[in-house]
Amino acid sequence: MGLEFILRWLSIVVIDLTLGGDNAVVIALAVRKLPPKQQKLGILWGTVGAVVLRVSVTFVAAKILSIPFLQAAGGLLLIYIALKLLRQEAPTDESNVKISANLFEAIKIIVIADFIMSTDNVLAVAAASHGSLFLLLFGLGLSIPIIMAGAAFIAMLMGRYPWLVQLGAGILGWVSGEMLVKDPIIHSRIAPYYSVLKWATPVLVAVGVLVVGWLLNRRTAAKEAATEEAAVPEQEVV
Repeated sequence: MGLEFILRWLSIVVIDLTLGGDNAVVIALAVRKLPPKQQKLGILWGTVGAVVLRVSVTFVAAKILSIPFLQAAGGLLLIYIALKLLRQEAPTDESNVKISANLFEAIKIIVIADFIMSTDNVLAVAAASHGSLFLLLFGLGLSIPIIMAGAAFIAMLMGRYPWLVQLGAGILGWVSGEMLVKDPIIHSRIAPYYSVLKWATPVLVAVGVLVVGWLLNRRTAAKEAATEEAAVPEQEVV
């Protein structure tokens, strides 16, 4: 085992540790309101499903990125996912079907979001492997325990500190903004202003996600309060 191989191996470890954080945040947001046992299943199968998709697109990632507006579309979809996760309802224990549905929904969100966000990770690992299939598979495999451990830890923290949910949604908004300005077509159009927009766009999208999420949650809370108030007289009459 030569020095060059070891350096490539170390670079892949660093890449996984550095780029796995966003994916861990998505998983933690998606499973945060599931029961403990369901959380573990969501983290496990969501991560496995996401990595399977990573492997399937590894060899065509560069071509995928070259498709016009595809990366921008992924950024917009990620905004929708961030808002959906902000408004995620807590599951009830009245029905196993309800809990199972929420678990399946969490896994689906994890796989889709990871697929959208992982292109840079896949390309970085592929570049660091320099054509070595062993190093490539090692890098993709290593991402599984890193993301799972990170997601479990972040989900635990979100249960204790609810404000971390807002932070996580803001991070997804930031990533969405980055994807928008890095889209090849959009990047070519904004090239003269890219030095400013590469920072301004993620900030604006992150703030926008938090504001819209807050407004939607406030409207939902108002509707629930109105429904409860309307139900009180009926109960008194009975």
